[in-house]
Amino acid sequence: MGKALQDFITNEWYFFIPLLLMSMTALALIFWRLLLNMGAKTNMTMFLPVFQAALEKGGIEEARKFCAAQGGLIPRKLFVAGLDNAKQGAAAMRRAMANVIELEILPELNFLLPTMLAIAKIATMVGLLLTVVSMIETFGAIGEAVQKGEQGGAGAQAGKIGLALFATAMGLLTAIPLVFSHVQCKAWIHKYELKMKSAGQKLITLVQNYKDNPPVAQPVAAAAPAAGAAVPGKKPVEAVVAKRG
Repeated sequence: MGKALQDFITNEWYFFIPLLLMSMTALALIFWRLLLNMGAKTNMTMFLPVFQAALEKGGIEEARKFCAAQGGLIPRKLFVAGLDNAKQGAAAMRRAMANVIELEILPELNFLLPTMLAIAKIATMVGLLLTVVSMIETFGAIGEAVQKGEQGGAGAQAGKIGLALFATAMGLLTAIPLVFSHVQCKAWIHKYELKMKSAGQKLITLVQNYKDNPPVAQPVAAAAPAAGAAVPGKKPVEAVVAKRG
């Protein structure tokens, strides 16, 4: 096994190097996509109470600033788009959030996925191509040996047949993690899209409740008594002057 792999690396380096580069690129893309998915997440159970407090305290504009400062895609993009259209009503908020999901968030979540799938297919085909080319050369050598009457022609080429299969194995080892990651990311994006729609509906409900029940203004301190008005516990100024006179 080790000797065959060494021969493959040495003799078929022009196929081995591209396959190795594709394998390294595949690992980098998977890791990169996982980091992006982690950055897109938001714990809505913890976020919504804080957002509601900001909305009730500072109004829609303060709530928008709070969302824009967050890291997840739902507050930073979805909620900001909804709050930007809050004055136009629930229908305008719903349309704005649907557009953001379709045109901004979903393309961002699908970033790198087409590249991952393309590398998986190319790696498989490159490995298969090398196997086919090596098999053609091997069977050609076997045919020549048979024509010359050499003994053990097929046995002498058995090692080369095994060597050719290393290319297919390496292509599959590159493609399998990529295809698995692609399927898992697609499933995660579908769940995230449902989560965004649910969060958008909650935002509309919170904004409508805020508009229907605006916070009551704090009572202003009692105004100072008018000039000349009697103050409890004090005598009027005119009475004091008359007494002294």
